[in-house]
Amino acid sequence: MLFSLTNPQIALLMMGLFLFMVLLGFPIAFTLLAMGVAFGYFAYFDWTKMDSIFDNRIFDLVVQNTYSVMDNHVLTAVPLFLFMGYLVERAGIVAKLFYAIRLASHKLPASMAVAALVTCTLFSTATGIIGAVVTLMGLLAWPAMIKAGYDKKFASGIICAGGCLGILIPPSIMLIVYAVIAQLSPLRLFAAAMLPGLLLAGLYIIYAITLAIIKPEIAPKPKAEEIPPRAVIIKEVLVSFLPLFGLIILVLGTILGGFATPAEAAGVGAFGSLVMAYFYK
Repeated sequence: MLFSLTNPQIALLMMGLFLFMVLLGFPIAFTLLAMGVAFGYFAYFDWTKMDSIFDNRIFDLVVQNTYSVMDNHVLTAVPLFLFMGYLVERAGIVAKLFYAIRLASHKLPASMAVAALVTCTLFSTATGIIGAVVTLMGLLAWPAMIKAGYDKKFASGIICAGGCLGILIPPSIMLIVYAVIAQLSPLRLFAAAMLPGLLLAGLYIIYAITLAIIKPEIAPKPKAEEIPPRAVIIKEVLVSFLPLFGLIILVLGTILGGFATPAEAAGVGAFGSLVMAYFYK
């Protein structure tokens, strides 16, 4: 039955099985591995040329592709950027940054939404992670916005939109993987994606402010007694923003300036985030 299916039908079958296995709780990485091997086995299956069940080309391809991935130095940047994002999150830098930007933008309409979008942009620029930004801001910003009286749909949309900026803003993990698959320069992809990513973040902020002006009830302004003195706000912004901004310049500046490869810059960024986490903790 499987051999008579067309390619689109096999693709739909693979997608259905993938979603089914993930919903059962299996890890995504092992699910993809198992499905790739299983469907590849049937694709190369020919019992007339097989001496045993292991006499299949798919096993050769698994070994060859494993070595080719391990030998690709560009992909080394992926775990290093993930490690850098983990350290930045665990050090509490993102929480401090959101609080500081929230205070600094309190005079703007939808100040919490603006703070969430700016925080998502900076965190994405520092790490290149997508899911972690959405999860972290969902735990950090969403309860604060709901407590302040923000509309639930508006707050959810802001977090989802801001969290997905990491797919475009360098150093995006997706851009690194795409560069490897398409055999393109990661440096050129980063340079090409920087302006559109920041432009998209700016449009999100403008949209949030405009919508809050048109419908003030979806994003109430903070109470005056909740805002600390200006000196406290400036201190919070400097303490939370400058170290992370320095890390961003350290990583992206060396990549876009041509001083380091993405893997080398990721290593420097991981070490820098380790130092930041030490002093913040």
